[in-house]
Amino acid sequence: MNLPPRNLGLIYGAASLRSFGIGLLGVVLGVFLYREGFSSTVIGFVIAAGLAGSAAATVVTTLVADRVGRRRTLFVLSLLTAAGALPLIFNMGAAALIPIAFIGMINGMGTDRSPAFALEQAVIPGLVPDQRRTWTLAWYSVVLDSSGALGALAAGLPILAQRIWGIDLAASYRILFAGYAALNLVSGVFYLLLSPEVEVVRSSLGMAAKRISPQAKSTVMKLSSLFAIDSFGGGFLTDALVSYWFFRRFGIAENQLAVLFALVHVLNALSHLGAAALARRIGLVNTMVFTHLPSSIFLIAAAFAPSARWAVVLFLLRESLVEMDVPTRQSYVAAVVHPSERTFASGVTNLTRNLSWAAASSVAGVFMQRVAFSAPLLLGGSLKILYDLLLYKSFCHVAPPEEK
Repeated sequence: MNLPPRNLGLIYGAASLRSFGIGLLGVVLGVFLYREGFSSTVIGFVIAAGLAGSAAATVVTTLVADRVGRRRTLFVLSLLTAAGALPLIFNMGAAALIPIAFIGMINGMGTDRSPAFALEQAVIPGLVPDQRRTWTLAWYSVVLDSSGALGALAAGLPILAQRIWGIDLAASYRILFAGYAALNLVSGVFYLLLSPEVEVVRSSLGMAAKRISPQAKSTVMKLSSLFAIDSFGGGFLTDALVSYWFFRRFGIAENQLAVLFALVHVLNALSHLGAAALARRIGLVNTMVFTHLPSSIFLIAAAFAPSARWAVVLFLLRESLVEMDVPTRQSYVAAVVHPSERTFASGVTNLTRNLSWAAASSVAGVFMQRVAFSAPLLLGGSLKILYDLLLYKSFCHVAPPEEK
């Protein structure tokens, strides 16, 4: 494969560092907070606060990025993300942890759904022709999930450091979180090296609001309402909560969880390339629905698994399919609006997703503690099935330009 153009390479590089940190947090955040004495309810609130902060930052990004500069916006987002590690490094209580989780957009999803992720989706399609859009976004998703896999593996380092060198487990965790902050600072430097090609032409910024056509607004709002259902289901299924579920339900230790979630990210990465190839044959919407639907069935089945082995097998089957809708969804959203409307479309759809993730995450811990420990898997899977059916009904006849 040829090397990507300079701007694309810098975006891939910055995104890979950010995703490494997110993959790391996805495995250790819930377990670390549990070891620190926090309840399932508080863990859910911390994850929800981080996602709510991401949603708020996505609003601001959507409104100002094209005016103040995409490079500058991405740099500031990197600084804020790095600051999110402070309460984890310095052992602050819940009173400080929750608000700083909001400001620092602490991501317990395990997968990148940050405002930077939303803005990059608006930038990337403008760097390549329509025929390469889906494949370029697929490779972008491969970069994210491959880095997330390495981050998940790194989550096993505190346990290894304790067993091999006798380093205190709490100290090892804090070193890990300091590394997370450093990764995001380096990511910010990458953004500063981007060229003006990533920016919106300034002469047209004054007409930006008028360029958002009524048709685009209608399409984006309809897609957003559907994505809200999917993401509300996903909010019950953040990697931090699922990792915590495996830890408490089957006693799987952090080093084993690190390997499991690294494999999850590898499967996700491979599935993105499969999605791009499949979309070329059957279309974007069909690929989104017919891969996502069976993944939810596997997830619901995992909630009833009688042993850790069966739960892991079903979970891995789910993860081999669940992310195939990511590059196809990104490509579809970019395709059904005008290029000048892509920041709006990406921002609104990602904002909807972040708000829904935050809302569900805030109650997921309560459901685990008060209703049933496996309730998030059942609720999340059921909502995602509903989303797939409604998406197909609403958009199966709306084709992007390259499919017409």
